Amino acid sequence: MPNPGVAVQVVAAIETVYGLRFPIGMRAWDGSRAGAPEGPVAVLRSPRAVRQLLLRPGRSGLVEAYVTGHLDIDGDFAAGLRHCRELVAHVHAQGPPGPAHWPRLIGLIARTGVGGRRTPVETDRPTVDFPASILDDTLARSCGYWTSDGPEYHLSDAQQDKLDLVCQKLGLTKGMRLLDVGCGWGSLVLHAAEHYGVTATGITVSPTQCDFVRAAAAKRGLSSSVTVQRIAPRDITDGPFDAVASIETGEHVSDKDYPAYCATLHRLLRPGGQLLMQQTSGGGMFTGSYMTPAMATRPVERTLSQLRDAGLEIEDVMSMREHYVRTIDAWRHALDANWDDIITRTGPTRARIWRLQLADNALAFADDKMSVHQILAVRP
Repeated sequence: MPNPGVAVQVVAAIETVYGLRFPIGMRAWDGSRAGAPEGPVAVLRSPRAVRQLLLRPGRSGLVEAYVTGHLDIDGDFAAGLRHCRELVAHVHAQGPPGPAHWPRLIGLIARTGVGGRRTPVETDRPTVDFPASILDDTLARSCGYWTSDGPEYHLSDAQQDKLDLVCQKLGLTKGMRLLDVGCGWGSLVLHAAEHYGVTATGITVSPTQCDFVRAAAAKRGLSSSVTVQRIAPRDITDGPFDAVASIETGEHVSDKDYPAYCATLHRLLRPGGQLLMQQTSGGGMFTGSYMTPAMATRPVERTLSQLRDAGLEIEDVMSMREHYVRTIDAWRHALDANWDDIITRTGPTRARIWRLQLADNALAFADDKMSVHQILAVRP
């Protein structure tokens, strides 16, 4: 009697060894199919995926198998990833397989032809700088503010509404001085100077962003009111400012350095000046700490405490969690629409990292495992 196909054997082994029902369908390179008959399907592209699933079914093994192209998810990617999160949670709770299961696992791996040492993917490089082709014309890589459900309302509108929300909370008026810490590609400083008449300064560590913002300011006739510096916040000497913005920049500051960061924001404000901080908390299962270890998200309660310790008074806190679900979904759809071009420009590994990161974070925000808040504070 012939052996059952690879997918049948792998699903049976996972269900037996880990004591669960495999949550989605599975298809292997030999054409075999097993698991759930409907919904997303895990696709085993090569024998190497078998080893990852059987021996390392936790998050690191699944991430490595996916970004290296040995494992795919057909169908609704986010739905398939949600089931994978459930699988990982079960495996972590149960622990590694006992010695009684090793002969079966090793035998199946040998029969599917896996050999040689695995080559780990370099998933510890920065992955948050998404390609411009999935962004709107503001090039903002932060949460938008969605004020409409209408079919003609798009990500670019949500980002413009976010910029207006920040400017209005800060009470920006003509003649005021604004500092944007971590200005990125300049969306806030350009918008605030053009529409609110402020003198805006942006700071960034990226020379490419410096050049881009300066060129954009010149093109809009804003060179006299928009400046950008390649400098760290602690090295700014031309303060104080009437208003300071930190839009999803604090996540890149380590826990050790965060109190000093808050103290610097306080120093850069004039008495009575306001700070608008937009900052995420929590993390995704697959990417929150595994693929972006430089990120240091912290609970909003700790952020508020550290701002108070720095001498700032909290005026308002607003959750934007649901707005981030919609923002990430827009990025995900744009990534899929430009998939072939992005692979050509950046390579399949980085494109897969972006797809996994976006889907994972979308689920985390939807499930309240991640959040984002706008915090308005004042220097008394």
